[in-house]
Amino acid sequence: MKAVPTSAPDYDALFRDVYPSLFRYLHRLTGDHDQAEDIAQESFVRLLGRSLPGDEARLWLFTVATNLFRDGARTRKRRERLLTATPWKPSALPAPDVEAERKHAVLQVRRALEQIPERDRQMLLMREEGFKYDEIARVAGVAPGSVGTLLARATKRFLAVYDGEREDG
Repeated sequence: MKAVPTSAPDYDALFRDVYPSLFRYLHRLTGDHDQAEDIAQESFVRLLGRSLPGDEARLWLFTVATNLFRDGARTRKRRERLLTATPWKPSALPAPDVEAERKHAVLQVRRALEQIPERDRQMLLMREEGFKYDEIARVAGVAPGSVGTLLARATKRFLAVYDGEREDG
């Protein structure tokens, strides 16, 4: 026995028939016009591609809309719980002149780093990132006992270039 192919539902007619009722239901459920509209639209989007008779489609849409509302409510409660535990505090934006000075200082540091030998730059940056002397020695390929002296010399070379940059700028 051959199955009779079902024709695609008339989504436009279904939307005209069900949307007003679904929207009213969701508006009463949420108390928010925009949220009700979003959930109703999402429910219809999820219906696309499904072949359901009109009555089943209506029930399916209301079920999906209810589940979307519940999921959203759970998400909101979880966010509220997280925000209550660790409230977000906006950080004050730096004044424009302070930000400009900071950017200029960063640029000067980068220029100075570019002008010193690569090994010095690498060692200084690793120290700044909290690496131990033996770790710096392994990466730089030097004896662990010489790291302190090499860092001191690298710092001296960096400061000479940096101070020269500041005097020029």
